[in-house]
Parts: sequence; C-alpha cells; structure tokens
Amino acid sequence: MTTDLSSIASVQTLLQDHAYVADRALSTVVFLALTLNRPIFLEGEPGTGKTEIARTLATALGRDLIRLQCYEGLDASSAVYEWNFAAQMLAIRASQVTGDTSAVKDTLFGPQFLIERPLLQAMRPRPGGAPVLLIDEIDRTDEPFEAFLLEALSDFQVTIPELGTITAAQPPIVILTSNRTREVHDALKRRCLYHWVDYPSFQRELDILAARAPDASATLSREIVAFVQRLRNEDLFKKPGVAETIDWAKCLLALDVIELSPEVISDTLGAILKYQDDIARLQGLEAKRILDDARAALAPT
Repeated sequence: MTTDLSSIASVQTLLQDHAYVADRALSTVVFLALTLNRPIFLEGEPGTGKTEIARTLATALGRDLIRLQCYEGLDASSAVYEWNFAAQMLAIRASQVTGDTSAVKDTLFGPQFLIERPLLQAMRPRPGGAPVLLIDEIDRTDEPFEAFLLEALSDFQVTIPELGTITAAQPPIVILTSNRTREVHDALKRRCLYHWVDYPSFQRELDILAARAPDASATLSREIVAFVQRLRNEDLFKKPGVAETIDWAKCLLALDVIELSPEVISDTLGAILKYQDDIARLQGLEAKRILDDARAALAPT
C-alpha cells in the first residue's frame, strides 16, 4: 500500500487517520521535512504532543521508531555506540588458552563486539525504509552533546574511531523535541525545520479528545476540555497539557462519570495536576469556581 505524501493536506489526513489531530502549520513542517529530508525541531510546553508526532509518523509510514531519550551527562558512548567490554575480555582469555592471540587482535574491535545505540541504529538500512529517529528532550543535555549532534544531523553520519565513518544510505526521519528548560544553540536549530507546539484551541483539543478517547460523550468531552482550558489560565506550577486532558478523560470513563462535579474533580485531580501545591489550590470551592466558569463559556449565547 502506497502512502500519499504528495501534499500538506495528504500529510494532515494521514496523521488524522492515525488519531493525531495536527493543524496546518504543523502538517506543513512535517510535509517539508519528509520532502527535503530535513530534521524537525519541535519546541513547546510538556504534554502538547511533540513526542507523539514521532510515534504517529512511524506507525503511519510503517517505519521503525528509534528513540534517544536525552538526559544530563548524555555522551557519544551512550548515544552512538560502545564496545562490549565483557565479551572482549572473554575473547582475549579464550585466545590465551588456545594460544591463538593474533586472530582475536584483528577482530577485537569488529562488528561482533559493537553495541549499537540509537544514533548508530538510525544510520543502518532497514527493510521498511529509513526509521524515525526521535531525539527527545534535547534541552536536558549540555552544549558538548549538541555540538556532537551537528555532524549526525548535517551529513547523517557518525564516526567510530576504530571502524571509520558510517553514513546512512537513506537519511532517517529525525524529530527533536525540547520543553525549553534551557535555550538550545542556534547552530543545531539551523539544521532543522522549527515549529512551536502550543496548547490547542478549544475545538482542536475537542477533536483530539474525540480521536484519543472516543468513548467519552460529547457533553462530557466538552466539559473536560472547557475545564482544562480554564485551568491553564490559573497560576499553576505546571499547567496540564493535552496528554493530561486525555488521561483525565480516560480516568473519568473508568469511573463511569457522566458529567463533571466539584467532588469528581477533587477525586481525580492527580490525573491532570502533578504537583501537590497545584492540587491543594484546586480543592473545594476553587474547583467549583473554575467548573462554573467553564460551563458558562459552554452555554449558548
């Protein structure tokens, strides 16, 4: 089956068919990235669907998803490759027993002892086509690792001193995400197509909820989205993202909730808020006030 990627509209439809509701701006960036073989740099608040776009693309295109989860202190040995030291030592000891040490010297840094990490895996050819490489939360790493990524994203290649340079026969589809806990260097951004992923409008979040939690009634879905959108206007330590909206809807469905109430909201706040100070603020009368505001916004004028 051939996947139609000939236009922005076809990309938008493809994502929609796999339960990812993208606006035209994001669909345009994805279309250009696929057409021009350019990485995508997605920046925005946590829970707005940055990581999910990579998963959806991999599923929609029938490609493997390779994920590099970034963290402070991440270096080349964790991101590209490392040598299987234990296996190398066993091979050396075995050669000493047999007396054939010359053969093991020639193969000690060969493919059989190489442990491939995400960046190297993404350069390897695959039967279904080039994989989707997700470099998630790049803002958690430091500048030296950003500099190291420049070679990989510029020429789609990595260098292993013992083996040489390995270049991808077909460039992977690369998606980098950032929650903007720090600024990422311009040199890395210049190699990418940039898009800011914002909180969705009421209607688009409603469409997302319909795609991700289709069992929720129209009335309950509208109340959930209206409440969460009002909640984002509050002075919270961590505002709920779309991921929390979906999680909350699924929790309410599991509890057979038909409509929101202050009691139900208080009981399930842990699904949408992740800090105790935020939860404490929303207990009781505060939750009722926001719910009343949300329902007033839904009322026909």
